[in-house]
Amino acid sequence: MCKQALKFRLSPNKAQEKMLFWTLSRCRELYNAGLSERRDSYKYTGKGVTYYEQKRDLPEIKAMIRPEYQNIHSQVLQDVLNRLDKAYKAFFRRIQNGEKPGHPRFQGRNRYTSFTYTQGGYTLFEKHVTFSKIGKIKCKFHRQIGGTVKTATIKYEAGQWYVVFACERPEGTSTQTPYTDEEIGIDLGLLHFATLSTGDTIEKPQHFRKGEADLRRKQRHLSRCKRGSHRREKAKKAVAKAHRKIRNQRHDFLHQASRQLVNTYETIVFEDLASSNLSKRPKPKQDEETGRYLPNGASAKSGLNKSILDAGWSTFVMYCSYKAEWARNVQVHQVDPYKTSQICSQCGKEGPHKDLGERTHTCVHCGAVLDRDHNAAINILSGWKSPTVRARLRGKRECAVEAPTL
Repeated sequence: MCKQALKFRLSPNKAQEKMLFWTLSRCRELYNAGLSERRDSYKYTGKGVTYYEQKRDLPEIKAMIRPEYQNIHSQVLQDVLNRLDKAYKAFFRRIQNGEKPGHPRFQGRNRYTSFTYTQGGYTLFEKHVTFSKIGKIKCKFHRQIGGTVKTATIKYEAGQWYVVFACERPEGTSTQTPYTDEEIGIDLGLLHFATLSTGDTIEKPQHFRKGEADLRRKQRHLSRCKRGSHRREKAKKAVAKAHRKIRNQRHDFLHQASRQLVNTYETIVFEDLASSNLSKRPKPKQDEETGRYLPNGASAKSGLNKSILDAGWSTFVMYCSYKAEWARNVQVHQVDPYKTSQICSQCGKEGPHKDLGERTHTCVHCGAVLDRDHNAAINILSGWKSPTVRARLRGKRECAVEAPTL
């Protein structure tokens, strides 16, 4: 079965929006109460509380303690406790793997923003959706829903309400793209968003940079508002809407660019970049004798980090990957980017180290001259095609690369 999530805009009236906020608040209260019960049980008895024990207590809670929960669909309340159980399972998994545990935390009203109908409780019509205990809400169905709807999640994002339908489709029901038998290597960068091994480029849109002045002005206005005032709440919504606009612009660009690549090529090869490592803050430098902190380039690095995060490389690769899987005959691979910019794509010999400011590749061995990113894109594609090329790029290091199946 193929799984797909489809997101649609809801348009509730004032009474429906009030009911949605009320339901969201009750779900958040139940989540925090369940978390408090688990913490107290382990603190005083040394034993935890399971999801099924908390689920079994729901009817008594609805009848004796919180009768207002009867105005919420039962599956919604059960999913709240299931969400808490998933948070604890992830917490124990991180402990077993030696990672930073991060104990489940209490949710504030700005952090808990969705609730889910897991087994029915909703009915789809042509222009609206009917939710149990809430009513009929207008919905903008901008695309057709295929397959079987399994769950419906109502989500609040920066002043707007959405419904996300999780659907299942049988294998082979997705639209297959035309067979092209073409391969492409892609180097992701900041001068150009992406450079293809054919020499073509995808220019960077810089959505955050273009909207930064408006966002900075709204954030300054927010900082001057008194905490707890209505003006501050209004200013917070304005800042959230500005961020939402930038996010939507970025995702729209990434969707269109990934769709064009998947429709054009059969094999797409990226460099395996870790954006979180590239955008790390530089470590502070301290003089051992005086104890004073020395310049470490943090100011310049912050601007570079902002551009890296604005580009959205990881999201772009993710979009290409799931679109390729949905297309059935397109493959997406990733290779190690080690020395792809230093080695000549024409003769295969390594040249002197290039700084980020040096944008032209000039081979000192064969005299080849081409764009730095174009040279790297060719090496990325060659590294996937042949393990021997990948071994040459890696030198004496071990090379674990997914070779193409012949």
